Amino acid sequence: MSGWEPEPGWQRLPGAGPASVGVWSARVAGRDVVVKRLACPDPADAAGALTPGDVNYWRRAADVALSGVVAGSAGLREAPVVSVEEDPEGITLVHERVEHHDNPGLWLAACLGGFAAVDLGRHAWLARDQLRSRLGLVERRGGWRTLARTPMADVADHLWSHRVPWLDRCDALPQVAQHGDPSASNIPGRTPGGAVAIDWAHLGRGPVGADLGYLSLATREDIEPLVEAYVAALPAGLASTDEVMTGARVMAVYTALTRLDWALARVADGEGALAGKFRHPSVAPYIRAMQRQVGQIEALLA
Repeated sequence: MSGWEPEPGWQRLPGAGPASVGVWSARVAGRDVVVKRLACPDPADAAGALTPGDVNYWRRAADVALSGVVAGSAGLREAPVVSVEEDPEGITLVHERVEHHDNPGLWLAACLGGFAAVDLGRHAWLARDQLRSRLGLVERRGGWRTLARTPMADVADHLWSHRVPWLDRCDALPQVAQHGDPSASNIPGRTPGGAVAIDWAHLGRGPVGADLGYLSLATREDIEPLVEAYVAALPAGLASTDEVMTGARVMAVYTALTRLDWALARVADGEGALAGKFRHPSVAPYIRAMQRQVGQIEALLA
Protein backbone atom coordinates (compact mmCIF):
# COMPACT_ATOMS: atom_id res chain seq x y z
CA MET A 1 0.00 0.00 0.00
CA SER A 2 1.34 3.41 -0.97
CA GLY A 3 2.40 5.77 1.79
CA TRP A 4 1.98 8.90 -0.35
CA GLU A 5 -1.35 10.72 -0.29
CA PRO A 6 -2.47 14.13 -1.60
CA GLU A 7 -2.96 16.80 1.03
CA PRO A 8 -6.48 17.66 2.24
CA GLY A 9 -7.96 20.47 0.17
CA TRP A 10 -6.09 19.69 -3.03
CA GLN A 11 -8.40 19.71 -6.07
CA ARG A 12 -7.89 16.85 -8.48
CA LEU A 13 -7.41 17.85 -12.13
CA PRO A 14 -7.88 15.84 -15.33
CA GLY A 15 -4.95 14.86 -17.50
CA ALA A 16 -2.86 12.30 -15.59
CA GLY A 17 -0.54 10.38 -17.93
CA PRO A 18 0.48 6.70 -17.87
CA ALA A 19 3.17 7.18 -15.21
CA SER A 20 1.11 9.61 -13.15
CA VAL A 21 -0.90 8.83 -10.04
CA GLY A 22 -2.72 12.11 -10.49
CA VAL A 23 -2.57 15.89 -10.88
CA TRP A 24 -3.91 18.38 -8.34
CA SER A 25 -4.44 22.12 -8.04
CA ALA A 26 -3.23 23.41 -4.68
CA ARG A 27 -1.96 26.38 -2.73
CA VAL A 28 1.46 25.86 -1.16
CA ALA A 29 3.30 28.50 0.88
CA GLY A 30 1.06 31.20 -0.53
CA ARG A 31 1.58 30.15 -4.16
CA ASP A 32 -0.97 28.68 -6.56
CA VAL A 33 0.59 25.48 -7.84
CA VAL A 34 -0.08 22.28 -9.72
CA VAL A 35 1.13 19.06 -8.11
CA LYS A 36 1.86 15.97 -10.20
CA ARG A 37 2.66 12.63 -8.62
CA LEU A 38 4.75 10.17 -10.64
CA ALA A 39 4.78 6.51 -9.56
CA CYS A 40 7.89 4.38 -9.97
CA PRO A 41 6.82 1.51 -12.26
CA ASP A 42 7.12 -2.17 -11.52
CA PRO A 43 9.93 -3.56 -13.74
CA ALA A 44 7.69 -6.49 -14.65
CA ASP A 45 4.98 -4.18 -16.02
CA ALA A 46 6.70 -1.92 -18.53
CA ALA A 47 10.33 -2.24 -19.58
CA GLY A 48 10.09 0.88 -21.75
CA ALA A 49 9.03 2.98 -18.76
CA LEU A 50 12.44 2.29 -17.21
CA THR A 51 14.48 3.02 -20.35
CA PRO A 52 15.63 6.67 -20.38
CA GLY A 53 15.31 7.26 -24.13
CA ASP A 54 11.96 5.49 -24.48
CA VAL A 55 8.96 7.71 -25.21
CA ASN A 56 7.23 6.30 -22.11
CA TYR A 57 10.12 6.80 -19.67
CA TRP A 58 8.37 7.34 -16.36
CA ARG A 59 10.45 10.10 -14.76
CA ARG A 60 11.26 12.32 -17.75
CA ALA A 61 9.05 15.20 -16.53
CA ALA A 62 11.00 15.28 -13.27
CA ASP A 63 14.36 15.11 -15.05
CA VAL A 64 13.31 18.02 -17.27
CA ALA A 65 12.40 20.07 -14.19
CA LEU A 66 15.62 19.21 -12.36
CA SER A 67 17.80 20.00 -15.39
CA GLY A 68 16.27 23.41 -16.10
CA VAL A 69 16.88 22.76 -19.80
CA VAL A 70 13.62 24.43 -20.86
CA ALA A 71 13.24 26.85 -17.94
CA GLY A 72 13.92 29.81 -20.21
CA SER A 73 14.07 28.33 -23.69
CA ALA A 74 13.06 30.26 -26.79
CA GLY A 75 9.57 29.85 -28.21
CA LEU A 76 8.38 27.42 -25.57
CA ARG A 77 9.34 27.16 -21.92
CA GLU A 78 8.42 25.24 -18.80
CA ALA A 79 6.25 26.71 -16.06
CA PRO A 80 8.40 27.75 -13.06
CA VAL A 81 9.40 24.75 -10.95
CA VAL A 82 8.56 24.99 -7.24
CA SER A 83 9.94 21.66 -6.03
CA VAL A 84 10.85 18.11 -7.02
CA GLU A 85 10.73 15.61 -4.17
CA GLU A 86 11.73 11.96 -4.57
CA ASP A 87 10.98 8.97 -2.36
CA PRO A 88 11.16 5.18 -2.82
CA GLU A 89 7.68 5.06 -4.37
CA GLY A 90 7.93 7.93 -6.82
CA ILE A 91 8.33 11.66 -7.37
CA THR A 92 6.19 14.65 -6.43
CA LEU A 93 6.57 17.42 -9.00
CA VAL A 94 5.29 20.93 -8.21
CA HIS A 95 5.03 23.81 -10.71
CA GLU A 96 3.54 27.26 -10.48
CA ARG A 97 0.03 27.29 -11.87
CA VAL A 98 -0.14 28.73 -15.38
CA GLU A 99 -2.79 31.29 -16.30
CA HIS A 100 -4.68 29.89 -19.26
CA HIS A 101 -5.04 31.83 -22.52
CA ASP A 102 -6.89 30.94 -25.71
CA ASN A 103 -3.72 30.94 -27.76
CA PRO A 104 -4.23 31.16 -31.57
CA GLY A 105 -2.97 28.24 -33.61
CA LEU A 106 -0.72 30.34 -35.85
CA TRP A 107 0.96 31.89 -32.81
CA LEU A 108 1.50 28.44 -31.28
CA ALA A 109 2.96 27.22 -34.56
CA ALA A 110 5.45 30.09 -34.52
CA CYS A 111 6.36 29.27 -30.92
CA LEU A 112 7.05 25.66 -31.88
CA GLY A 113 9.19 26.87 -34.77
CA GLY A 114 11.23 29.02 -32.40
CA PHE A 115 11.57 26.15 -29.95
CA ALA A 116 12.78 23.74 -32.64
CA ALA A 117 16.22 25.39 -32.67
CA VAL A 118 16.77 25.06 -28.90
CA ASP A 119 19.85 23.06 -27.84
CA LEU A 120 18.59 20.47 -25.35
CA GLY A 121 22.02 19.03 -24.65
CA ARG A 122 22.87 15.33 -24.60
CA HIS A 123 20.75 14.06 -21.71
CA ALA A 124 20.17 10.30 -21.87
CA TRP A 125 16.52 10.78 -20.88
CA LEU A 126 15.54 12.84 -23.92
CA ALA A 127 12.87 10.95 -25.88
CA ARG A 128 13.79 9.44 -29.24
CA ASP A 129 11.83 7.81 -32.09
CA GLN A 130 8.49 8.93 -30.70
CA LEU A 131 6.18 8.16 -33.63
CA ARG A 132 8.09 4.96 -34.47
CA SER A 133 7.72 3.80 -30.85
CA ARG A 134 4.02 4.58 -30.75
CA LEU A 135 3.38 2.76 -34.02
CA GLY A 136 5.46 -0.13 -32.67
CA LEU A 137 2.97 -0.50 -29.85
CA VAL A 138 0.13 -0.53 -32.39
CA GLU A 139 1.97 -3.16 -34.41
CA ARG A 140 2.24 -5.42 -31.37
CA ARG A 141 -1.55 -5.15 -31.03
CA GLY A 142 -2.02 -6.23 -34.63
CA GLY A 143 -2.04 -2.88 -36.44
CA TRP A 144 -5.13 -0.85 -37.29
CA ARG A 145 -7.43 -3.86 -37.02
CA THR A 146 -10.68 -1.95 -36.53
CA LEU A 147 -10.05 0.43 -39.43
CA ALA A 148 -9.75 -2.70 -41.57
CA ARG A 149 -13.50 -3.21 -41.00
CA THR A 150 -14.48 0.24 -42.27
CA PRO A 151 -14.97 1.79 -45.76
CA MET A 152 -11.45 3.23 -45.51
CA ALA A 153 -9.88 -0.21 -45.12
CA ASP A 154 -7.87 0.01 -48.36
CA VAL A 155 -6.51 3.45 -47.50
CA ALA A 156 -5.59 2.36 -43.98
CA ASP A 157 -3.93 -0.80 -45.28
CA HIS A 158 -1.83 1.18 -47.77
CA LEU A 159 -0.69 3.70 -45.17
CA TRP A 160 0.00 1.02 -42.57
CA SER A 161 2.03 -1.09 -45.00
CA HIS A 162 4.07 1.99 -46.01
CA ARG A 163 4.66 3.27 -42.48
CA VAL A 164 8.32 2.19 -42.31
CA PRO A 165 9.40 4.06 -45.48
CA TRP A 166 7.63 7.19 -44.20
CA LEU A 167 9.28 6.83 -40.78
CA ASP A 168 12.66 6.36 -42.46
CA ARG A 169 12.04 9.47 -44.53
CA CYS A 170 11.26 11.41 -41.35
CA ASP A 171 14.47 10.11 -39.75
CA ALA A 172 16.37 11.70 -42.64
CA LEU A 173 14.84 15.13 -41.95
CA PRO A 174 16.64 17.68 -39.74
CA GLN A 175 16.22 16.54 -36.13
CA VAL A 176 15.12 19.31 -33.79
CA ALA A 177 13.91 19.93 -30.25
CA GLN A 178 10.32 18.87 -29.72
CA HIS A 179 7.88 19.04 -26.83
CA GLY A 180 6.41 15.71 -27.89
CA ASP A 181 2.81 16.36 -26.81
CA PRO A 182 2.05 19.92 -27.95
CA SER A 183 -1.72 19.93 -27.85
CA ALA A 184 -3.27 23.35 -27.37
CA SER A 185 -4.26 22.34 -23.82
CA ASN A 186 -0.61 21.64 -23.00
CA ILE A 187 0.49 25.13 -24.09
CA PRO A 188 -1.80 27.34 -22.02
CA GLY A 189 0.47 30.20 -20.98
CA ARG A 190 2.15 33.26 -22.46
CA THR A 191 5.30 35.22 -21.74
CA PRO A 192 6.92 38.10 -23.66
CA GLY A 193 9.30 35.55 -25.21
CA GLY A 194 6.74 32.94 -26.26
CA ALA A 195 4.50 30.29 -24.79
CA VAL A 196 4.50 28.43 -21.48
CA ALA A 197 3.91 24.70 -21.77
CA ILE A 198 3.04 22.00 -19.28
CA ASP A 199 3.49 18.22 -19.32
CA TRP A 200 7.06 17.80 -20.56
CA ALA A 201 6.99 14.01 -20.20
CA HIS A 202 7.86 13.50 -23.90
CA LEU A 203 10.57 16.14 -24.40
CA GLY A 204 13.18 15.07 -26.90
CA ARG A 205 14.38 15.40 -30.46
CA GLY A 206 12.58 14.43 -33.62
CA PRO A 207 11.86 15.32 -37.25
CA VAL A 208 11.36 18.98 -38.02
CA GLY A 209 7.62 19.69 -38.22
CA ALA A 210 6.54 16.66 -36.19
CA ASP A 211 5.45 18.75 -33.21
CA LEU A 212 3.51 20.96 -35.60
CA GLY A 213 1.67 18.00 -37.10
CA TYR A 214 0.62 16.92 -33.63
CA LEU A 215 -0.56 20.44 -32.79
CA SER A 216 -2.55 20.66 -36.04
CA LEU A 217 -4.90 17.92 -34.84
CA ALA A 218 -6.34 20.33 -32.26
CA THR A 219 -6.28 23.72 -34.00
CA ARG A 220 -8.86 25.57 -36.10
CA GLU A 221 -6.29 26.34 -38.77
CA ASP A 222 -5.38 23.98 -41.59
CA ILE A 223 -1.88 22.59 -41.73
CA GLU A 224 -0.64 24.78 -44.62
CA PRO A 225 -0.82 28.15 -42.81
CA LEU A 226 0.52 26.48 -39.67
CA VAL A 227 3.55 25.30 -41.64
CA GLU A 228 4.09 28.83 -42.98
CA ALA A 229 4.08 30.28 -39.44
CA TYR A 230 6.41 27.53 -38.16
CA VAL A 231 8.90 27.96 -41.03
CA ALA A 232 8.94 31.74 -40.59
CA ALA A 233 10.10 31.24 -36.97
CA LEU A 234 12.86 28.75 -37.82
CA PRO A 235 16.46 29.98 -38.05
CA ALA A 236 17.49 30.50 -41.67
CA GLY A 237 18.74 27.31 -43.30
CA LEU A 238 17.55 24.89 -40.61
CA ALA A 239 14.89 23.27 -42.80
CA SER A 240 12.87 23.89 -45.95
CA THR A 241 9.10 24.26 -46.17
CA ASP A 242 8.87 20.87 -47.90
CA GLU A 243 10.81 19.21 -45.08
CA VAL A 244 8.58 20.77 -42.43
CA MET A 245 5.47 19.73 -44.35
CA THR A 246 6.69 16.14 -44.59
CA GLY A 247 7.38 15.90 -40.85
CA ALA A 248 4.06 17.53 -39.99
CA ARG A 249 2.04 15.50 -42.49
CA VAL A 250 3.38 12.11 -41.39
CA MET A 251 2.86 12.87 -37.71
CA ALA A 252 -0.67 14.23 -38.24
CA VAL A 253 -1.92 11.41 -40.47
CA TYR A 254 -0.49 8.48 -38.55
CA THR A 255 -1.55 9.95 -35.20
CA ALA A 256 -5.09 10.73 -36.41
CA LEU A 257 -5.62 7.22 -37.81
CA THR A 258 -4.15 5.55 -34.73
CA ARG A 259 -6.50 7.55 -32.50
CA LEU A 260 -9.48 6.72 -34.70
CA ASP A 261 -8.69 3.01 -34.69
CA TRP A 262 -8.39 3.11 -30.89
CA ALA A 263 -11.73 4.93 -30.53
CA LEU A 264 -13.52 2.51 -32.85
CA ALA A 265 -12.03 -0.51 -31.10
CA ARG A 266 -13.54 0.63 -27.80
CA VAL A 267 -17.09 0.44 -29.20
CA ALA A 268 -16.66 -2.25 -31.88
CA ASP A 269 -17.78 -5.19 -29.75
CA GLY A 270 -21.02 -3.55 -28.65
CA GLU A 271 -24.41 -4.39 -30.10
CA GLY A 272 -25.02 -3.37 -33.73
CA ALA A 273 -22.95 -2.89 -36.88
CA LEU A 274 -19.68 -0.99 -36.68
CA ALA A 275 -20.84 1.54 -39.30
CA GLY A 276 -23.69 2.54 -37.03
CA LYS A 277 -21.21 3.61 -34.35
CA PHE A 278 -19.39 6.27 -36.35
CA ARG A 279 -21.60 8.93 -34.70
CA HIS A 280 -21.03 7.58 -31.21
CA PRO A 281 -19.96 10.48 -28.93
CA SER A 282 -16.65 8.78 -28.15
CA VAL A 283 -15.91 8.17 -31.85
CA ALA A 284 -17.30 11.18 -33.76
CA PRO A 285 -14.51 13.64 -32.74
CA TYR A 286 -11.90 11.24 -34.10
CA ILE A 287 -13.87 10.81 -37.33
CA ARG A 288 -13.91 14.59 -37.76
CA ALA A 289 -10.19 14.81 -37.00
CA MET A 290 -9.50 12.19 -39.66
CA GLN A 291 -11.70 13.98 -42.19
CA ARG A 292 -9.67 17.17 -41.70
CA GLN A 293 -6.61 15.17 -42.78
CA VAL A 294 -8.02 14.01 -46.12
CA GLY A 295 -5.70 16.29 -48.09
CA GLN A 296 -2.67 15.09 -46.12
CA ILE A 297 -3.74 11.45 -46.48
CA GLU A 298 -4.00 11.90 -50.25
CA ALA A 299 -0.51 13.41 -50.32
CA LEU A 300 0.92 10.35 -48.53
CA LEU A 301 -0.96 7.98 -50.83
CA ALA A 302 0.54 9.76 -53.84
